[in-house]
Amino acid sequence: MPRIISVGTAVPEHAISQDETMEFAKQLFSDSVKDIDRLLKVFHNGEIEKRHFVKNIEWYRQNHSFSDKNDEFIDLAVDLSINAIKNCLKSPTLQRSISYDEIEAIIMINTTGMATPSLEARIMNRLPFSQNTKRIPIWGLGCAGGAAGLSRAYEYCRGFPDSKVLVVAVELCSLTFQKDDLSKSNIIGTSLFADGAAAVLIGGDEINFSEIIEKNIPSIIDTQSTLMNDSLDIMGWNIKDNGLYVVFSKDIPSIVKEWLKPEVEKLLVHNQITIPHIKHFIAHPGGKKVLNAYEEALGLPRERTSNSLDVLREYGNMSSVTVLFVLERFLQQEINRGDYGVIAALGPGFSSELLLVRWE
Repeated sequence: MPRIISVGTAVPEHAISQDETMEFAKQLFSDSVKDIDRLLKVFHNGEIEKRHFVKNIEWYRQNHSFSDKNDEFIDLAVDLSINAIKNCLKSPTLQRSISYDEIEAIIMINTTGMATPSLEARIMNRLPFSQNTKRIPIWGLGCAGGAAGLSRAYEYCRGFPDSKVLVVAVELCSLTFQKDDLSKSNIIGTSLFADGAAAVLIGGDEINFSEIIEKNIPSIIDTQSTLMNDSLDIMGWNIKDNGLYVVFSKDIPSIVKEWLKPEVEKLLVHNQITIPHIKHFIAHPGGKKVLNAYEEALGLPRERTSNSLDVLREYGNMSSVTVLFVLERFLQQEINRGDYGVIAALGPGFSSELLLVRWE
């Protein structure tokens, strides 16, 4: 089975505390939004302590056109992705660095900006990848995108078992901020979303893993993608003249409680195991309430989501990127051979992306 070999991450330089962002929101929205003090409680209820943005906080007070924000997105997303790729291919967990010309394909994930030529083409003009590297850009999967990228890499490596595939996710959520949007969704998004990039190296099972890495690493056993019918309004963007306006339903935690367990069980039953067999839960931390919903739906003890909560606390929700930050934490740990885990992320559609992994 294809294996997850290494992960590299990167965040922009501007680290902003949650207290600073709450004060920013209070100054911006207090004259226009009723009960602003009550709404601002979401800044602390989510347990986020710090986030990283590509611009200093004063930049977000100004008006910027959609085209200006998107130009910034292209330049800054490429830079951040390059840092994540370098960290992935030279990860300290590897026995040797991976050269760029070893990469057979790049799966590029993002939802917070648009580019044609796509981001991986721009990256390939900056880093010495082979000009024959396959390019697979995927746009619009939101928070589910990181896990979906891993699933598509798994399928590629099943078809080409001697290949190495790079999944790169980058999201600059802060550039989508709409300072004149007074909706509750925008205020919640302002309390939650952040910027970051991650790269993950996946290898097919004909690779000599022993010359690359010594420790146990997760094999991808199976994947499952699910789309909920008639749920287009739960999460996503409204695209308007000024840019991307967040759609974020208050019902997401309750949907997770009702919907997630049957989907996880379907994946596990197909592989003849049950939820108690799962030792490691690598979950996209959409927010504190979503993590609580995971725990309640699956009967998980609090420690099973501790890595996800730590990433949320330190970085906020970076959309597709966040689950890959959580995955990096697991790869840095010593995990017993044969242990099972589930990688889980939910996104627009409404949809879920699940992967069953086992450490080998």
